[in-house]
Amino acid sequence: MEFNLDQDQISIKEMAKSFSETELMPYASEWDQKEIFPIETLKKSAELGLAAIYVDEKYGGSGLNRLSAALIFEELSRGCVSTAAFLSIHNMVAWMIDSHGSESLRKKFVPKLSSMDLISSYCLTESSSGSDAAALKTTAKKKGNNFYIINGSKSFISGGPSSDLYAVMCRTDETSSNGISCILIEKGTKGLSFGKREKKLGWNSQHTSTVNFDNCEVPIDNLVGNEGEGFKLAMKGLDGGRVNIAACSIGGATLALENALSYTSERKQFGRSLNQFQVNQFKLADMATNLDAAKLMVYKAANSLDIKDMNSTKNCAMAKRFATDVCFQICNEALQLHGGYGYLKDFPLERLIRDLRVHQILEGTNEIMRLIISRSLIDQGKKY
Repeated sequence: MEFNLDQDQISIKEMAKSFSETELMPYASEWDQKEIFPIETLKKSAELGLAAIYVDEKYGGSGLNRLSAALIFEELSRGCVSTAAFLSIHNMVAWMIDSHGSESLRKKFVPKLSSMDLISSYCLTESSSGSDAAALKTTAKKKGNNFYIINGSKSFISGGPSSDLYAVMCRTDETSSNGISCILIEKGTKGLSFGKREKKLGWNSQHTSTVNFDNCEVPIDNLVGNEGEGFKLAMKGLDGGRVNIAACSIGGATLALENALSYTSERKQFGRSLNQFQVNQFKLADMATNLDAAKLMVYKAANSLDIKDMNSTKNCAMAKRFATDVCFQICNEALQLHGGYGYLKDFPLERLIRDLRVHQILEGTNEIMRLIISRSLIDQGKKY
């Protein structure tokens, strides 16, 4: 088994690291505290191909694989977890349209998504369904042969009123998951509206709100794939999204560990540097060990998507569950090592804790990840 990155992957990682350290890291605290959505910075990332990482080059994408994407999001999150995570969501929508949309949809939307002339949001969650995504109630009823009429509401939508295009999972038939379809709704559509901007614990550089649909008339041509394929498409998108969010957790935890190593080498107590106390050495050792273990799981999950491994869904769930849990713990330990200083906004630890906390909830809660993993194990029977 090969654990080393090839030269292309090293170059991609270095490119993302350079962008992160020059365009994200210096501004992350200000974006967080002032709740600034850094659209111009996101467009700069698009110039490097980061807005359509695994989209066909024919439509302006980078044509990279999922492992390369994980490396990119890991580095971007060292600079700003919140902004990197939003970029992951935008990439998910671009991929959905590129991989399952009609040729006309791809031509219409993917080039503009690749350049971020259009910013996109993924709309699955509803207030009444939560983790039971198949129970969603937003409806799309046909009006003649040319339009859908969409009614309903989506909750906790990253991008909210700041986005331009919404990939909406809605019910075109009955109540089962087979009746769910994916339809694109453009900003400015009559009947499209937004709730108040949510005040959140973290992820403050991306605006979040409910998205409401009141008799929105949308062309039938905006259907992505076929009717009834939306739930399967959503779940495939979430596999990749889980790897990306896990990678974002790794990036945040990496920055936390770097800060902890620096601080404990400089700060002195009782005549010695903090890193000379065995109790702190053990903490640093555990943090580094857990971080490396999380990386291995995330890289394995990303690779399983690339090779279309039959266990890829389970691998993605495992990686997301483990990485988001242990990386949050790493940030918490790093703050503890900083003492009172870690609680101040002058240091990045408190922001990292706030930004990483939601990763244990979104893209499927970590409790849901355990369900996915256990069901996969039970389906396999006695073999593992």
